[in-house]
Amino acid sequence: MELDSTRPLWRQIATEIIRRIKDGTYPPGSRVPSTLETAQEFGVVNATAATAMRHVREAGWTRGEVGLGTFVSDPLPPEPSA
Repeated sequence: MELDSTRPLWRQIATEIIRRIKDGTYPPGSRVPSTLETAQEFGVVNATAATAMRHVREAGWTRGEVGLGTFVSDPLPPEPSA
């Protein structure tokens, strides 16, 4: 994925992580990449990746387990109604 410099990088990364959850790349209950792995994949600093991952967690798509990592929520949060 190529990042667009005209939009906040953390938001683009969060959107991509959520897209991967929705399309099954990261199925419910599976571990998602760490902040460091995410930063390396997207070529950003750890703080940007951490902000993206925090947004994904606060939106209910993931949950953290101390000492184990971050996992996709099961069940997934409901889609917002149009």
